[in-house]
Amino acid sequence: MHIIQTRKDLRALVGQWRNAGETIGVVPTMGALHDGHLALVKALDGKVTRRIVTIFVNPIQFNNAEDFQLYPRGVDADAALLAATGAVDVLYTPSEQEMYPPGFATRVMVSGLDSMLCGGDRPGHFDGVATVVSKLLNQTGAHVAAFGEKDYQQLCIIRRLVSDLDMPVDILPVPTVREADGLALSSRNRRFTPTQRQQAALLPAALSACLAAMQAGQPCDSALADCTATLQAGGFTVHYLELRAQQTLQPLSQIEPGARLFVAATLGGVRLIDNMPVPTPA
Repeated sequence: MHIIQTRKDLRALVGQWRNAGETIGVVPTMGALHDGHLALVKALDGKVTRRIVTIFVNPIQFNNAEDFQLYPRGVDADAALLAATGAVDVLYTPSEQEMYPPGFATRVMVSGLDSMLCGGDRPGHFDGVATVVSKLLNQTGAHVAAFGEKDYQQLCIIRRLVSDLDMPVDILPVPTVREADGLALSSRNRRFTPTQRQQAALLPAALSACLAAMQAGQPCDSALADCTATLQAGGFTVHYLELRAQQTLQPLSQIEPGARLFVAATLGGVRLIDNMPVPTPA
């Protein structure tokens, strides 16, 4: 596995691959890798001949300086984890200076999708995501890019971005990977104390119960209010809990095919997001 830090070196290697007719997959990450990230790498099996994983903690997508500083980092451990898979050809770890050199002045914005859900209380977040993903897709020359459904709004924004800007890359969605108690895998989970980590399992349990209540006929507003109360009683600060259409992210007042439940909540200073689709009737 090559470890590359500059655009120049990456471009040279990618050029060789493309000239040889190779196909390239990329998994963009911010590091602190876990099994969820490895699932993204695995999802590229049979779709590409070369795999690149990128690690870059992107400063322009953080609207909270403390959150940026506290975001877990460990490139050496991440590199060892990826090398052990035997499936990754390149780990690309650009510096902030490499990604945003002096004079950098461009932002990419996907309007509409960026102002709801996480965009409501994280202004500018998705501009930062759209900008860095645009750069990484260009730098890696990827034919396929894998993104997890846990960050579902991000996935929708990247799909729109790629479509609108005519980027020649296929976006591959990968289902959320969860721990045994249902908590979605996230690099932020490392910041929990053992007690908080036990409390955090309430989040997916409450979402599942909310969806079940809706399917059993409880009005959506009532089910959402009950779920919010449950989470608050469990120590969470709930930023939003909403039922939305998974294609357009527009709000829904009742369950329907393609509906998805979205939540963002903070526990012990750690902000978690999750989402679950309304199960398809058997």
